[in-house]
Amino acid sequence: MSLVSGPGRAKLNPQQHNDELSLHVEKHVRYIQSLDTRKDELEYWLTEHLRLNGLYWGLTALHLLGHPEALPRQETIDFVFSCQHDNGGFGAAPGHDAHMLYTTSAIQILATVDALDELEHRHPSGRKRVGQYIAGLQDPVTGTFAGDEWGETDTRFLYAALNGLSLLGLLSIVDVPKAVSHVNACVNFDGGYGVSPGAESHAGQIFVCLAALSIADRLDLVDRDRLGGWLSERQLENGGLNGRPEKLEDVCYSWWVLSSLAMIGRSHWIDGIKLTDFILRCQAQDPELGGLADRPGDMVDVFHTVFGIAGLSLLKYSGLEDVDPV
Repeated sequence: MSLVSGPGRAKLNPQQHNDELSLHVEKHVRYIQSLDTRKDELEYWLTEHLRLNGLYWGLTALHLLGHPEALPRQETIDFVFSCQHDNGGFGAAPGHDAHMLYTTSAIQILATVDALDELEHRHPSGRKRVGQYIAGLQDPVTGTFAGDEWGETDTRFLYAALNGLSLLGLLSIVDVPKAVSHVNACVNFDGGYGVSPGAESHAGQIFVCLAALSIADRLDLVDRDRLGGWLSERQLENGGLNGRPEKLEDVCYSWWVLSSLAMIGRSHWIDGIKLTDFILRCQAQDPELGGLADRPGDMVDVFHTVFGIAGLSLLKYSGLEDVDPV
């Protein structure tokens, strides 16, 4: 089971009226299911580096939509393990190098389909082997994590490490206090967080830093009002959210910004009705194809589909399953 992660082909009429807006659940389910049938398209192969992530995004969207059975479970599990390396890590697709981000996606997929036990069934000490791969990427001096053996560091990788290890029940094998100290060193004067100490605040990095602190049970370190103010300023007149000042709105920030606000108890600091309207306007209107785009009128993809739906879940949109903001 391997989904195309790149652009789709459907568009939305930006002039659609508010009273016509609703979530096209069945279309989105069919759209996600169709992504595994497009192997004759160039974009399928151009997005191979996102394959495992794309499977996680599609699977998560289906679960939030209330259709967890829409992708074949055993085929999904088999594909995940086809991406695993002898060192315990997972690559983006079969034959790709192991990386922290894909390893976490693999763990998340297995947890979502209740298949973490497969780690032990397929390899002795399988769970521990994956945990040791992740733990081996922590910098013992700074506490942060590299993405792979080549050493690039980023707060995304730190969050991915704590996320994956928490799902495996193995947080104790890494230095969590040092990881927390690194996150705390990344905070800026505006209350936000960047990819590293001194880097610009960005909504995506704020999410990973807050989520890492949440997993470590250290949200007490956050200046909630200062950060909540910066995050609430990400909402534009059209209801959408951007990731940093002077940037366009993008439906993916419906997740990155709103989940961050939820973690610090400030979701009510933005206009949820306007954001809901914006997300629904990002849907495809083609009668055969679903999916969501970054903004109304653009091409759809599975990345923006899951984060738009996840945003609606945080907004308590009727009919959706609840999502954990972490």
